[in-house]
Amino acid sequence: MHSNTKCRWGILGTASIARKNWHAILNAGNGRLVAVASRFINKADHFIRECQSSAPTCYAVEAVEGYEALIARNDIDALYIPLPTAIRAQWAVKAIEAGKHVVIEKPCGLNADELKEIIRAAERADVQVMDGVMFQHSARIQTLQRLLSSPESLGEVRRINSHFSFMGDQEWIKNHSLVEPAGCLGDVGWYNIRFTLFAMNYAMPVKVRGRMISRSDIGSPVEFEAEMVFGNGVTASIYNAFNTARQQWACISGTRGHVHLDDFVLPHYGNETNFTLHQDSFSGDKCYFNLERHSQSFHIPEYSNNHSTSQEASLFRTFGDIVISGNTDTFWPDVALKTQRIMDAMLLSARTDNAYISLN
Repeated sequence: MHSNTKCRWGILGTASIARKNWHAILNAGNGRLVAVASRFINKADHFIRECQSSAPTCYAVEAVEGYEALIARNDIDALYIPLPTAIRAQWAVKAIEAGKHVVIEKPCGLNADELKEIIRAAERADVQVMDGVMFQHSARIQTLQRLLSSPESLGEVRRINSHFSFMGDQEWIKNHSLVEPAGCLGDVGWYNIRFTLFAMNYAMPVKVRGRMISRSDIGSPVEFEAEMVFGNGVTASIYNAFNTARQQWACISGTRGHVHLDDFVLPHYGNETNFTLHQDSFSGDKCYFNLERHSQSFHIPEYSNNHSTSQEASLFRTFGDIVISGNTDTFWPDVALKTQRIMDAMLLSARTDNAYISLN
């Protein structure tokens, strides 16, 4: 068993998303922030002062110079790692080998081989690994999962579609390409792939195909589309872009109806999340043809962000509970690896004449 009633956290890096997760760790209720590391002490200190002015702790959080110094501390149980993709794996492995549990931003590595190295290290050290996919910890997803298991709601799943895009200016896209080689697919497509896996009860597709609609100057995807084919005949498509207005919708279509989410990744601002089940009916009588709307909306009391009920707080609460229990849960590294393998295959397809890539 873990010796503390709190999971003691360090943050390895000062990326902007780490500010949100500073608050998530506090809102989880079972965590305590101990220290934040940057290559330069003034950056770590500035990060802490900014976070304290927005979401203050009732105790001091220490600024640390250098990632090694934070990893070596014996007063930290877990590290949140939001470093650039190209160096995530190497620091995750170092942290794991020092006995630290890790939450890693996605993609977890440059490819599946890097993630496999992380997972093998975690198995040897008996520590937990999880990627930073917040929506999977939402109460809405749990409600949707119950609906998917009901044959009277959707029936048999046949098709999954999802779209995640936003507008980035040319300078942002150029700079982003330097830290995220997988471009929009790595940045936002990871979520589309994960949602598809969720809808398929985490079964892997048998083959995938990807296409770069446009790319950056160094060849990373700026606009990307892909298709997945599953062994039972279900198909799924995803679209990601840095040059299309912000959208993040997903649709699961079945033999009896379909479910639509307007905001499957980041819920719209408010104190509830929702989705809608549609089971339209069609009838005809001589000259009259009627399409009737039959819809049911599900509303879940869950704040969109910065609250103890939010999905990011739930992620860190779930992770903290695992750490405190002294056990590990293989589901989280397994599903991260599935996501990474699919993403890798989509990129390979896009770079080899859009051919289907088999996933065995």
